Amino acid sequence: MAKIARRVRQAGVYFVTTDTWERHALFINTALASIVVEQIVSCRERGFYKLHAFVQMPEHLHMLLTPGDETAIEKAMQMIKGGSAHRIGIEKPQAFPMWHRGFHDRWIRDSEQFFNAKSYIEQNPVKAKLVETAHEYAWSSANGKVILDASRYESARG
Repeated sequence: MAKIARRVRQAGVYFVTTDTWERHALFINTALASIVVEQIVSCRERGFYKLHAFVQMPEHLHMLLTPGDETAIEKAMQMIKGGSAHRIGIEKPQAFPMWHRGFHDRWIRDSEQFFNAKSYIEQNPVKAKLVETAHEYAWSSANGKVILDASRYESARG
């Protein structure tokens, strides 16, 4: 299958989704899920992106982020996926790859898209019947345990 080349670096907020290898439910293992969340936070703290929302589901990851001035969306995802896979490979070796190759991204064009994406991310574990309310899910920004960055859409909303 041909790889799609990304030719334009569009500034702004992105809704990003990536899957585990063959959609294995790897992240029912809390140790593995914890490593991914720690990597998400670490990359945010190192300035690769501003983090607006995320949820680590058993077989996929959704994020709402704004790449840093010096970071392309591809580099941000490489740091998350590659960094977490490397650490898991050392601490909890797996018999197969962690992540499916690539990711899907959608550029957010307005505040309606932003808030719809954020709600989708936060409600994903509820819809999957993993928890009754979004704030109960340990591997999501909706629980309030991870510092998030305000987006331009949230700032405009007040």
